[in-house]
Amino acid sequence: MRRRLRTLLGAATVVLTTLACTAPATSAAAADPAYDVLVFSKTAGFRHDSIGAGVQAIRDLGAANNFTVTATEDATAFTGANLAQYEAVVFLNTTGDVLDAGQQTAFESYIRGGGGYAGVHAAADTEYDWPFYGRLVGAWFASHPAIQQANVKVEDRAHAATAHLPQTWTRTDEWYDYRTNARSTAHVLATLDESSYSGGTMGADHPHAWCKTLDGGRSFYTGGGHTQASYADTAFRTHLLGGIRYAAGRAKADCRPETGYTPLYHGSTAGWSQAGPGSFTNTDATLTSVGGLGMLWYSAKSYTNYSLKLDWRMAGDDNSGVFIGFPPSSDPWSAVNNGYEIQIDATDAADRTTGAVYSFQGANAAARDAALNPPGEWNTYELLVEGQRLQILLNGVKINDFTNTDPARDLDGHIGLQNHGDGDDVSFRNIRIKDLGGGGARTVQAESFSSASGVQAFTKAGANNGQTLGYVDPGDWAAYNGVDLTGVTSVEARVVSGGAGGAIGLRTGSPTGPLLGSVAVPNTGGWSTFADVSGTLANVPSGTHNLYLTFTGSGTGLFDVDDFTLGVSGGGGGTGRVTGFAGKCLDVANGGSADGTKIQLWTCNGSGAQTWQVSGQTLRNPASGKCLDVAGGATANGTKAQLWTCNGSAAQNWAAQPDRTVRNPQSGRCLDVSEARSNDGQQIHIWDCLGAANQQWTLP
Repeated sequence: MRRRLRTLLGAATVVLTTLACTAPATSAAAADPAYDVLVFSKTAGFRHDSIGAGVQAIRDLGAANNFTVTATEDATAFTGANLAQYEAVVFLNTTGDVLDAGQQTAFESYIRGGGGYAGVHAAADTEYDWPFYGRLVGAWFASHPAIQQANVKVEDRAHAATAHLPQTWTRTDEWYDYRTNARSTAHVLATLDESSYSGGTMGADHPHAWCKTLDGGRSFYTGGGHTQASYADTAFRTHLLGGIRYAAGRAKADCRPETGYTPLYHGSTAGWSQAGPGSFTNTDATLTSVGGLGMLWYSAKSYTNYSLKLDWRMAGDDNSGVFIGFPPSSDPWSAVNNGYEIQIDATDAADRTTGAVYSFQGANAAARDAALNPPGEWNTYELLVEGQRLQILLNGVKINDFTNTDPARDLDGHIGLQNHGDGDDVSFRNIRIKDLGGGGARTVQAESFSSASGVQAFTKAGANNGQTLGYVDPGDWAAYNGVDLTGVTSVEARVVSGGAGGAIGLRTGSPTGPLLGSVAVPNTGGWSTFADVSGTLANVPSGTHNLYLTFTGSGTGLFDVDDFTLGVSGGGGGTGRVTGFAGKCLDVANGGSADGTKIQLWTCNGSGAQTWQVSGQTLRNPASGKCLDVAGGATANGTKAQLWTCNGSAAQNWAAQPDRTVRNPQSGRCLDVSEARSNDGQQIHIWDCLGAANQQWTLP
């Protein structure tokens, strides 16, 4: 069966209400396994009069949340043996050089052994000559204006230190500027809005609180906590508690640096559509499932290679999931039957609980359980899709690594959130995506039009997705809203005709808009005989547009259209890696340069062995100066691909196709990963073109 990529089509109307959101649960902190915290407040510079209040606040938090507190200003506590008894060390408004060389070495070993650090306010005004500490705290203090009220913008509302906070947190404190921006090495939880106070010097990106990992340990820092009043403020105390819990390893979070993501949902549901029954409430930039069985899906765009991050929380033993790789449809079962669900469920079978690719592959249970926050607390997923490989990370820890080998399914497509049913209450926040490029061809199911004139969907045996666009007469048209036309240079349509045939025109904007190109459709030999027809397109605009298929011919009942694929140019002289099955790379074995060197699949590593230059119809490896070649110029299935001196022969001609296969025109066969295995070292050869996952390639 031919595997087809999918892209954006029409949208249904989203059904959202604005009911109150369930308040964050606080019982998880009290239920943490007991642990021990060392609070260190030695000063060798300015001494804050709030230190006493801070120590007492942390003691109170410990008494209420199952951790003991030892407070000291004696640096001799920093020995390997003593530090080993604590899950976290809090530097509370320390200043200046507070540890000697031996004590510094002991603390470095503690962090590298998996210990936790929480820095409060002037902890950034500490140990300027100790590089390790600078990396641990994340940024050193530079200056501050007068104490005043300011707005704190909360970026991450899933971390235990910030999940309870509003999007804008207004409070009074002393607001630090820092010598460097922590964003490049830490995950920023909150920033300062310099327009809300006077004297800030860092500009539009002014980190205020962050978290990170370093050499096996965990670090949290907050710029708040100068004033005595801070430690009587419930919101600040909860902020401080969450930071301590993260440092102690009791609250899990994805604290990797994060840049380059685009919001899909951060309060606005623009671009989202509800499919099927139920809905989601939308309040305080939080979506919460109601009833079902349905799905809220992002209909504005489909995605191919990407990193999707989103925060989610179960209220109890609840059920939901994140769907990926499905075609546009107002029927939620289309996502079930064509895509994959990444499960969210506290209790179910191994292949149907949190982190599983539902019914296909369970998560690594030990890794998942170690990374999972309990019901009532927020968790963060990263779904990393590269080709047909899906990696699932929970709170920054990889818990599943899945490769699609089913030609009837695809990881390319749309993204959706399941509302499972009454009583299954799951909430979502901060849904964001990073496009990793290499989008490849885009296939549209023709019957999934946004609007049309004359034509209708027709159920037909042999059609991809079960239906065609039928009843096509001259002058009819079908529209597909929001199609990404960036880089599109060709079209291939799957058609069937027992009639007179005719032509398909592609236009933008309206049925009479600019003509991009046309494809002739013959009588294919009968209404059950499908054929592919193709043509080139010109003057195609970049970006997202409404695309129209228009139909011409003589008589009535011209043909049916099953689907059409928009081909993206994949070989304009680019140089880089060629990615394929399981997200791995086309590789010259051992970086060799001899004629006949094996061409294989290998984990992408950026080496010269994986660098290819597209020049016309050849793929050249610059490191060796040689070309991708079919051994002996043979044409049989299973003929091996090899490296060979570039000679311009037909054995070295490769043509990128709209369906992302790479075809050798001489043999008519495609570049293929043998046996559809993703092992490093798997032989590349040629095989009948099937469009399967192991024949999908993204060229530079």
